Amino acid sequence: MSLQKIFELAVSKKASDVHIFVGKPPILRIEGKLKSIKSIDDLTKKDAENLIFSILNENQKQKFLTQKELDTSYELSDNSRLRVNCFFEKDNPGLVARIIPSKIPTMQEIMMPEIVYELTRENRGLVLLTGPTGCGKSTSLASMINLINQERSVNIITLEDPIEFVFKPIKSIIKQRQVGTDTISFAKGLKYILRQDPNVIMVGEMRDLETIATTLTLAETGHLVFATLHTNSASETIDRIIDVFPPHQQDQIRIQLSMVLKGVIAQQLIPKKDEGRIASREIMIKNSAIANLIRESKIAQIKSVIQTSGNEKMISMDQNLQRLYKEKVITKEIADLYMVDGKVK
Repeated sequence: MSLQKIFELAVSKKASDVHIFVGKPPILRIEGKLKSIKSIDDLTKKDAENLIFSILNENQKQKFLTQKELDTSYELSDNSRLRVNCFFEKDNPGLVARIIPSKIPTMQEIMMPEIVYELTRENRGLVLLTGPTGCGKSTSLASMINLINQERSVNIITLEDPIEFVFKPIKSIIKQRQVGTDTISFAKGLKYILRQDPNVIMVGEMRDLETIATTLTLAETGHLVFATLHTNSASETIDRIIDVFPPHQQDQIRIQLSMVLKGVIAQQLIPKKDEGRIASREIMIKNSAIANLIRESKIAQIKSVIQTSGNEKMISMDQNLQRLYKEKVITKEIADLYMVDGKVK
């Protein structure tokens, strides 16, 4: 079976990821669980090479063999896209492909809270979407960007590695730039983005000090900026941003972040009671109390502000898990497993 056929099978089975590596048949992640394609034998090194190299052009193949890592994308005939990472393990080639649906879901379809709609309607500032790998950050971010596309006439520029969801301009202009082909790096692309007349900027991932610093500056200079981080909560997100800077800069960054930050949405995908998965989200909206805590380096107290600010549409991860359990969307065992502090009541 060709790699394209494996990808097509994965799409038909509504898998989220495809794993190719030596010693096992291809494996699909379906509703969070890994399942082998039993009709295919365990892959040899030659099998894995043939599958992986079949979707790479000569330049990509040489880059992969030289650098031992490669990020790329692949498109199927039904317009489904896959974000592909090629790697080596024990001197054998391997691949993991994340399946990106051809249709961008709406905010309503992914059950995004109403307060997040308000964040997309801001004119300036920084909105962060965080969570572990595979929690649906890209999907949520795409739905937020597409809401702006539907509602406003603005210039949206995205920096992605690689491009995942493909946007079709509705009211807005959308320019999607891919790291590695359209720009050398996130930091390099952001350095020149002000010359491209942006209103809204989407940064696929804030990976390093230079990217984070430039992102904060762009939010400070009158742009609405969306970005992602691999962190699990709002307080952890703020700590991560500040800690990436050297100690002598951290007071300045706290002040800057307290001014430009609009909100943090931390999410994780968890199994539903029957079948499928659902996003549980912590929502932090920056208010004067949170801005003061950021400036005064009292980040640990942010959790308490979130828990007691339901009237401002904030909600902690534990409060959201408690709600999902009471509404019988998830089981008690799943709720307890994902709770940060204690157990559900």
